[in-house]
Amino acid sequence: MLSRMLAVLKARNKEFLRDRSSLTWNLIFPVILIVGFYVLLGQAQPMFKVGVISEQDAYVNRPKFMALEHIQFVPYAHLSEALDKARRHQIDLVIDLDQRRYWVNEESRQGYVVERLLASSDPDFQRRRISGEPIRYIDWVLPGILGMNIMFASLFGVGHAIVRYRKNGMLKRLKATPLSAVEFVSAQILSRLMTVLGLSCAIFFASHWLLGTLMLGSVWALLLTFVLGALAMISLGLVVASRTRSEELTSGLMNMAAWPMMGLSEVWFSLEGAPLSLQRFSDWLPLTHLVQASRAIATEGAGVAAISDHLLTLAGMTLVLLLIAAALFRWDSDRR
Repeated sequence: MLSRMLAVLKARNKEFLRDRSSLTWNLIFPVILIVGFYVLLGQAQPMFKVGVISEQDAYVNRPKFMALEHIQFVPYAHLSEALDKARRHQIDLVIDLDQRRYWVNEESRQGYVVERLLASSDPDFQRRRISGEPIRYIDWVLPGILGMNIMFASLFGVGHAIVRYRKNGMLKRLKATPLSAVEFVSAQILSRLMTVLGLSCAIFFASHWLLGTLMLGSVWALLLTFVLGALAMISLGLVVASRTRSEELTSGLMNMAAWPMMGLSEVWFSLEGAPLSLQRFSDWLPLTHLVQASRAIATEGAGVAAISDHLLTLAGMTLVLLLIAAALFRWDSDRR
């Protein structure tokens, strides 16, 4: 019995080692994650976050307050954007370096502490008051969780199904029927889209009714965002599965696409204050636009016009990825 088990063990290990794509993926992927999260989160997190409004030259005569440690200073191009963040307690204070004034949310405990620090180091700043209730973390993170669910359901739902069909010969048999590739792929997309939308809407409205999560915007705008986000993710899954027949390699490629989005698309935390290169990279990820648009609708009441840039980006990504998938798609793998 032991010899038979060892024989199977040896055969399986050889199979894994000879599959160079899977072996390479299993070695490289953890390294990519470790390096990525070290760059993003490896440094100590600040205790307070302050929004800064200023022309670039004003930083030359920066106040003493900005030399304090454990405070993250985040530049904003527009005062209204920074004040909205302070009203929702997402930043603790807003300072205008040119006008020597600051805004503090009187309902924010951290804002009170930062204000005391500013007054002790730079007493000439003029005080302005704002108010606003904080957004609960569940309200902020729910659109991210839904976006993550859409991503995994779309990527793995379509990609694994096609690779499994190709591996067990189902695609070969379908190729012999009048079914065209466009009809086959369209059916896959519609099936997955209906499933993803049904699940996402059920989770969102169940959370809204049971937990009282925020929904300040239009339900139809949110549904449109989900549709475009799911289509972009499904299209990405089609690109990954367009030729491969190895389920292990496909899983690796899916993870390679999914995990950077998990860390860099503001699912769990904001990228404000992160290195600019990471923020620019995040803009190329479809999950970033799906999450930011959904969050703006749910927590800020944004309409379709306000999130049109995200919607157009998702539509453009879907079109490009579908064209790539159509060009690469094969009923059989390249090796057969």
